[in-house]
Amino acid sequence: MSEPFWHHPSTLAEALALRGELGEEALPVAGGTYVGALLATGLMQPPAAFISLRGLEELRGVACAGGRVALGALVTHRQVERDARLRSGGFEALANAFGTVANVRIRTVATVGGVLADADYASDPPAMLCALGAEAVLASPRGERRLSIEALILGHYRTAIEPDELLVRVEVPRPESAIYLKFRSRSSEDRPCVGVAVARGDGLRVVVGAVADRPQILPEACALADGAALTPDLREEIAARYGEGIDALADLRGSAGYRRRVTRVLVRRALEAVA
Repeated sequence: MSEPFWHHPSTLAEALALRGELGEEALPVAGGTYVGALLATGLMQPPAAFISLRGLEELRGVACAGGRVALGALVTHRQVERDARLRSGGFEALANAFGTVANVRIRTVATVGGVLADADYASDPPAMLCALGAEAVLASPRGERRLSIEALILGHYRTAIEPDELLVRVEVPRPESAIYLKFRSRSSEDRPCVGVAVARGDGLRVVVGAVADRPQILPEACALADGAALTPDLREEIAARYGEGIDALADLRGSAGYRRRVTRVLVRRALEAVA
């Protein structure tokens, strides 16, 4: 088998032209942390070509305006974690969520766009972004379109990104309050067994990650808090509904039942923190 051909566009327009021309024959790569792991373990076969996005300076910006932050797809986890504007501007929970990923070496390379495009279930940022009501902006030769994180991630390693599209940025509205809690069942650098993100703004959003093929939200349970104070009894009721209502898988980090029990505890703690 011949080695994949590497394309190195220097502008977004050039990269989008390549996407339109090559489609599924070429795989876009940013930090490459997860793609590299899949290739190294044989869980993924090399494509005919790669499109390296590292030269696209247009996708490296962080912009805060109008109560929202726009994160370029090539912004690294470490940048989000350490950005003073995010930490002082109401996005501390977002910065903290990115700061829980793996270790500093990984966070220095892994990107905002990559963590969403990979659609890896055992990842921290998607649940937090989902709770915050973030939107992914996708670009193609046809133009731009926006998708919520719920609509973007379809399942294990599956997204709604079309073969001619690139994820170019993520836009996140500022919450009134938010928190991300992560439970690791094995080591301090492990991926989550359960991750719970809670955000309050125009209502309550509780999202559970790493327990199924995509982040999960139970709108009926969240609606219990509409116009109501998050009293201890209400927090316990919402937590119980999440513990009973989520889909849960079993893997080396924990059984389905174990994940449900952990979910109930983390949801209660997260609600207490934002109350």
